[in-house]
Amino acid sequence: MPLSDNLPVIDDRTYADIVEEVRARVPRYTDEWTDLNESDPGMAMVELFAWLSEMQIFRMGQVPLLNYLKFLELVGIELDPARPSTSLVTFPVDPGFGQPTTIVPALTQLATEEPDADGPILFELDRALVVIRAQLEAVQSFDGFVFRDLSEANAADGTTGFSPFGTAFGPDTAFYIGFSEQLPDQSFDLTVWADNAESGVPVLRCGGSGAFERSRLNWEIWDGREWRAVTLLKDDTQALTRTGQVSLKGPAQGLSQPQALGRVATPMHWLRAKVVRNDYQKTPHLRAIRTNTGRVTQAETLEFESLGGSNGETNQVFSLADAPVLPNSQVIQVNEGREYVDWQEVPDFAGSGPNDPHYVLNRATGEVRFGNGRSGRIPVGNPRTPRNIRALSYQVGGGARGNVAPGQINALQSAIEGLDEDGIGNLFAAAGGTDEETLQAAMERAPSTLKSRERAVAADDFEQLSLRAANVIRARALPLFHPDYPGIDVPGVVTIVIVPDVDEPAPMPTEGTLNAVCAILNERRLLTTELYVTGPVYQEVTVTAEIIVEDNADLAEVKEQALDSLALYFDARKGGEGSDPTLPEDDPAQSGGGWPFGGDIYYSLLYRRLLTVGVKRIHSLELRLDKDDFGACQDVPVPPGVLLVSGAHQIDVRYDDDAAEAGR
Repeated sequence: MPLSDNLPVIDDRTYADIVEEVRARVPRYTDEWTDLNESDPGMAMVELFAWLSEMQIFRMGQVPLLNYLKFLELVGIELDPARPSTSLVTFPVDPGFGQPTTIVPALTQLATEEPDADGPILFELDRALVVIRAQLEAVQSFDGFVFRDLSEANAADGTTGFSPFGTAFGPDTAFYIGFSEQLPDQSFDLTVWADNAESGVPVLRCGGSGAFERSRLNWEIWDGREWRAVTLLKDDTQALTRTGQVSLKGPAQGLSQPQALGRVATPMHWLRAKVVRNDYQKTPHLRAIRTNTGRVTQAETLEFESLGGSNGETNQVFSLADAPVLPNSQVIQVNEGREYVDWQEVPDFAGSGPNDPHYVLNRATGEVRFGNGRSGRIPVGNPRTPRNIRALSYQVGGGARGNVAPGQINALQSAIEGLDEDGIGNLFAAAGGTDEETLQAAMERAPSTLKSRERAVAADDFEQLSLRAANVIRARALPLFHPDYPGIDVPGVVTIVIVPDVDEPAPMPTEGTLNAVCAILNERRLLTTELYVTGPVYQEVTVTAEIIVEDNADLAEVKEQALDSLALYFDARKGGEGSDPTLPEDDPAQSGGGWPFGGDIYYSLLYRRLLTVGVKRIHSLELRLDKDDFGACQDVPVPPGVLLVSGAHQIDVRYDDDAAEAGR
């Protein structure tokens, strides 16, 4: 039995009950009052106070907001902090630079080309990057039979893409990369952007080896006579099947020799990735490959900031100069004697003892709180260093403002020798930035959080956890569904279909959004679960209707209302039976939660949808789903997991000619 059936009701009277109760008491207390009809002024006052009383009764039956928030705090639910966006930025080296390599230090700052209303948007390089002078000038594929020059596709903005191994796998299938000069004899990275949406729907496998063997590549350089192996240090791309970096150790000086190869007549120093085990479920497809590319995060690092000095009191509070503070970025130190010592952040002091060097940080405000001597240690004052509490370093940033467009992260904030500053930029848009969670969103999330217990086991768990990712408005879990084998139930596989919150007819998630969902689910899934995150499959629905309008109706207005109503009805983000086209777009009540995944189109409901103000009757109504036509009174079946997108609806509106003829 649901718990709600057992909740006590303080007062179950309704408006009608209160009015009738007053009516029954009138003869007892005021027998001279004989007119109890609604037209009587006295009854108007009765109805007014009954309405006010009903509102008071409703409020009395609700949990006060303060109590609700304390309950959430008690079970450890807090507002999700702002998350920073990330991107991959290329740092090209000037071809005339005198050294084969240079280093871009960690935390190197870049800014967007133009600031927004809140000022410049800063990004920092996550880790030091070794950049090489050798220019990547050509790429080509060899499928075992023929070479194909892919250099032009690779040099484009990433919209074209290419298959690094061709369309078939034969003997000695390999991907060839040509450089202008010899590679340095030290480690360097190749950054790969995989095109997971080659078929129109992006798919990303989240960690783990999966149920199928991975392919394997050997990386080799040409020495003038034969191919020589180079050391593979790390491969995040899983053999060029996903976006990431390939880290290699360059060959010894003098080993690589230039040569014309395949479709490229210019002699170059060649590096190749040869397929030695072909277990690809489908041919890899890349959007681009670059050298000298590192990951940046929308953040600003602040260092050696004095917070103040301890006075020995309980529950001391100090404030950082800037906020919001990014998770795991701060180092708070206290000098109680001769040197500064790191203190440890805790979510609260519930498990802290009197001597534990703990503090609690409010990331949204930058407030640092210390203990009371019983739960958490009190910092000791230091006469030698009166201001003995400091932030050694911390990072601030985050928010949706960091999701900038391609090419915007291009302003280097400090000069670095050897870089070609005019060529710095992000090839693809930054993604993953979200603002701090609102209080209302946290209250709505609380029940699902308590139910899932921060683990992904049931389908509902996967769906609710996916909604925490940046820019995800809907999610659907498909157990046993493998994206590459849609007609076969694969044990241990779960595929999450996500819909991003973007204002497009057929919203499709970016790779950054897919990675954000993977990051959340990977920490909470079972070790044996093979997890895929993908975008939705859309089918186009087109409505053809002939609408008869009232004599005083405006034809253009009725047609516009019908088209707007259909567009909202089938919308993946806001559509569905509960959507209301009469409300403005910025009104949350307009949304019906999105067209259901695999939801059939019922003729009767669609007919009712078109009966708006000014419509007299529907003369004819037909539907088309992709290339299949459905006539009058036919429901339209939609495949499981599929969403709809509106096509070019054909709506013909006219006045009732038959009625006009009958009136003559």
